Amino acid sequence: MTRKFFLIFLLIWTMTDSFAERQRIALNDSWEFYPALHVGSQKPLPTAVSLPHTWNNTDVLHSTDYLRTTMWYKRTIHIDEQTANAKRIFLYFHGVNSMATVYVNKNMAGEHKGGYTAFCLEITPYIKYGENILEILVSNAFRTDIAPVTGDFNVFGGIHRPVELIITDKNCISPLDYASSGVYLKQSNVTDKNADLEIITKLSVTDMAHDLRVRSIVTDAGADTLAILETAPDNWFECRQTLSIENPTLWNGRKNPYMYNVRVHLIQDNKIIDEVVQKTGFRYFNIDKSEGFFLNGEYLDLYGFGKHEDIEGKGSAMSKEDIAGDFEIIEESGATAVRMTHYPHSDIAYDICDSLGLIVWTEIPNVGPGGFLGPGYFPTAEFQEHLKTVLKEMIRQKYNHPSVIFWGLFNELNFNYDCPVAFMNDLNIIAKQEDPSRKTAFATFIQDTLFDSTADLIAYNKYYGWYQGHARDYGKFLDDVHALHEKPIGISEYGAGGSINHHDNPSEKPKSGGKWHPEEYQAWCHEHVWEQMHDRKFVWCKFIWNFADFSSSVKNEGDRFGINDKGLVTYDRKVRKDAFYFYKANWNPEPMLHITSKRDSLKSSVSDIKVYTNLKEAVLYVNGNKISKKSRDELCRIHWSDIPLEKGENYIVVEGKTNGKKYVDSCKWYVQ
Repeated sequence: MTRKFFLIFLLIWTMTDSFAERQRIALNDSWEFYPALHVGSQKPLPTAVSLPHTWNNTDVLHSTDYLRTTMWYKRTIHIDEQTANAKRIFLYFHGVNSMATVYVNKNMAGEHKGGYTAFCLEITPYIKYGENILEILVSNAFRTDIAPVTGDFNVFGGIHRPVELIITDKNCISPLDYASSGVYLKQSNVTDKNADLEIITKLSVTDMAHDLRVRSIVTDAGADTLAILETAPDNWFECRQTLSIENPTLWNGRKNPYMYNVRVHLIQDNKIIDEVVQKTGFRYFNIDKSEGFFLNGEYLDLYGFGKHEDIEGKGSAMSKEDIAGDFEIIEESGATAVRMTHYPHSDIAYDICDSLGLIVWTEIPNVGPGGFLGPGYFPTAEFQEHLKTVLKEMIRQKYNHPSVIFWGLFNELNFNYDCPVAFMNDLNIIAKQEDPSRKTAFATFIQDTLFDSTADLIAYNKYYGWYQGHARDYGKFLDDVHALHEKPIGISEYGAGGSINHHDNPSEKPKSGGKWHPEEYQAWCHEHVWEQMHDRKFVWCKFIWNFADFSSSVKNEGDRFGINDKGLVTYDRKVRKDAFYFYKANWNPEPMLHITSKRDSLKSSVSDIKVYTNLKEAVLYVNGNKISKKSRDELCRIHWSDIPLEKGENYIVVEGKTNGKKYVDSCKWYVQ
């Protein structure tokens, strides 16, 4: 994907939902920030910040006891007289981690639990003409009623996603239905001949002395109108409309992520007073226990990455450009799917997946401790109600995205404490009530059938070659769990740690929790796991852990404290590790070749040279001398053994050709 495309995409994203009678005003600048619990001063000096913002993007890399506390955010907004007297005003938060209490002019307007779903509050009763004070009390302190309560990642505190002011007429399409768009696009009976679409519009009506109608307009990607339907609402709260699209162009993953636009108008006394625009893509899918995943009737191998919202220097306060940059790298890899772990991500991520054709698994932060101590689930009424709310928020906020196929209910819960199965069944029922059209899934490391009732699909987090066994054990494991379960099985996590600063014999398994994580071993482990995994079609998903290195205060291994280095890209996104190029060669048909172990520049006088390439063959040159031409194997590798090198500097060049074009990679190695 070109940079130009991303800039255009970001511009379109910022314009979505704009209309004359509905204003969306960004409130990301001019905030003051100061601690809630301050010592020695009644009036602490504030720090000027812009959103998205987190207060612990660096301390999580230095201490297991990172800052989990409470802070204030404060700013003013100016409201003109006409707006103050005749409009409704809402605050829309895309994400505040983890607990937010909102005050407007010293009045408590509401609160929200959970850092990874949006929430919207109406603040009309508290607004006045002129200057208004917004104060947000934010806490990421550990609590047993807010998820996640554990996990191998950090809970960054702050308003870590954007904030908007929404201004509407007295009657409007509701932004208060779990902070959704207020418009739900429910597709059914989809084929390449026809697609049925039900448009459900939620209304918020405070002035009933008017004639109201809802008009829905469906246009194709070229902006040509395909259908217009105008009806009176079913009641003051909702309008349901149904229509059909003949011969739809299907949303077909990476092949053709075709999107339609749905423009919904609220009409009052023959005047449009509100508008919401949503996109959709028509598709159908199924998952077979033996044959895997099918999109629009064709087999699709789902492979890609688990992904955190976390980047060096910013933590989870990632900008639109940061997120777009991540997906540019994911697109480069050739991935067909992504797992948004371990919580719902920013809206921009799902918009990009829609546009790229990436299949999405998205999940709530119902996370177990993995191999660490402590429960991830508390059987209290407060915690259970919180998880139910977060699940409804996620489903309603992400409902219209065609890329989203799987709702994730939990990750790595265990039975060392209270058994969570009964409540996970309850979550599955809620998910099916909210959206029966998609599949539910969970990720586990427990090789048992205890959780089988809790979701449609099963996936395993298993690290053969790293935490247990040998990488070559993966095939037997896959066959065993395929036979064990009556439902389809997938792989939600696999991989190994890898540091670009550590280099060693790839066949020597390092200690997973130790300080030595050679890049060569990470690539070697992925090669051997993928060799056993790629041709087993019954594995309905194959997700690498992880797209990029991420911060985790429980980690003290590899070359940096507080970093989980299983990513195939470095935390700062500046370096793609060798394992990334292994998958690029296997997943992306665009011609490429890459010499491995480039960073291991000190070599012995006789060394092996390995290349990842999807070219049929390549030629090796050492110090200008042609060594030999070799063909790649079925996993896109070429290996030259026992190549003599000269003392001092050696110039390594590998060349290949396809369709008359030459591809070259090179490096310098040294022999002492």
